[in-house]
Amino acid sequence: MNKENQDGSFKRELGLLDGTMLVAGSMIGSGIFIVSADIARQVGSAGWLTLIWVVTALITVIAAVSYGELSAMFPKAGGQYVYLKEAYNKLIAFLYGWSLFGVIQTGTIAAVGVAFSKFAAYLFEPFSENNILWQIQTGVSDKGLPELYTISAAQLVSIVTIVFLTYVNSRGVKDSKILQTVLTIVKILSLFGLIIFGFTLAAKAEVWNANWANAWETRSFSLETLTWTPISGSLLLSGIAAAMVGSIFSSDAWAGVTFIAGEIKNPKRNVGLSLFLGTLIVSVIYVLANLMYVAVLPLDVITTAKSDRVAVVAAQYIFGQAGTIIIAVMIMISTFACNNGLIMSGARVYYTMAKDGLFFKKAAKLNAFDVPGWALWVQGAWASVLCLTGRYGALLDFVVIIVLIFYILTIYGIFILRRKMPDAERPYRAFGYPVLPFLYIVLASALCIALLIYKTDTCGWGVLIMLIGIPVYYLTKQKDSAE
Repeated sequence: MNKENQDGSFKRELGLLDGTMLVAGSMIGSGIFIVSADIARQVGSAGWLTLIWVVTALITVIAAVSYGELSAMFPKAGGQYVYLKEAYNKLIAFLYGWSLFGVIQTGTIAAVGVAFSKFAAYLFEPFSENNILWQIQTGVSDKGLPELYTISAAQLVSIVTIVFLTYVNSRGVKDSKILQTVLTIVKILSLFGLIIFGFTLAAKAEVWNANWANAWETRSFSLETLTWTPISGSLLLSGIAAAMVGSIFSSDAWAGVTFIAGEIKNPKRNVGLSLFLGTLIVSVIYVLANLMYVAVLPLDVITTAKSDRVAVVAAQYIFGQAGTIIIAVMIMISTFACNNGLIMSGARVYYTMAKDGLFFKKAAKLNAFDVPGWALWVQGAWASVLCLTGRYGALLDFVVIIVLIFYILTIYGIFILRRKMPDAERPYRAFGYPVLPFLYIVLASALCIALLIYKTDTCGWGVLIMLIGIPVYYLTKQKDSAE
């Protein structure tokens, strides 16, 4: 087989285990090993740290089980893009696909790639973001200091992993499915092992008690002055919003399994079940991991972990110096598997958009291995560019605001479709409808508003890229009409 598949017919080669491992593997990337340090700095206590993760777990599972209704109604490639098109119109669906390509999927791939290099640098220092390979002055700061644009070794390592995984995925779904399932099982077992050994070997009653002594005290920590400052009112809201960027990002990418519904066996059953099982497994792991951090590490140690590598510090407390190497390797496996799942699923949306005439025509073709090869490579190219534009934290802000906006629209789409298509076949109905989906919409909307108020500089750019899609859509439509 050496010619491209022009018509396109995906092979249904993924079962329930593969779907669940894709959800879990795409979710468990780098966040759980890193972001707890920043969350602790933003809200300042064990109680609030744990609450942030519990709330994130609840809204993630609510969203996932709500998507089950949509995945059973529309069990085909494209997932969320298809749901938005059916509930609203082609413009909203296009804005999602545009944002997915411009910000959500590619920005997440870039952030996870940067996280991979962060832990690779722990094993081999030359891979560090501090190893600057090239720089140029772009201006002068208010303090008269030169502003520099730099390219580090870490960014190049990130790009190499993205190119390699894109190549693997371009060779067919079977190889990438095996890689995904094996690596995800390894990292789930490793995380459980870390949690169990943490509680049994390194947990100390005095550390636990000290961390929970002022469990609901709200304060923020400055890495510059190494001091705590009490916070309340708008500062507390700002802190909660900033803290939830990390936890939401760490719990995202679960919807990727809906993108590849065209390759799932019995999708009406298995897509929704994969969403529920995958998000539940990961949410439980995340909450337990943070309770383990609090049992093993004093809060000040969590907040000041070098490069925010909380899991590495915890491993050092649990296993000694050798443990830090084990955990760094484990996290590299985790981020590698995460990006494999993200790269595999994202290209299927661009394929479906291209079929609707809303993306590059070449993206609508399957290659000799029955996968959208061209879409995979253009996604990999843009994600690589994003690796050169920002660091981990900025990429997180950039992505999360847009992710939430489209989750809100999609879940509201369930209400619209109940009215618009009352007699449509619904093999599965959203659990807790209408209360739980409405609760998600309220909580996610509040977080979006807080992010736009308190993180305008980074979240604003994400929203701007999304809105640029509106004129692009109408220009594309005009061009198609002219042809």
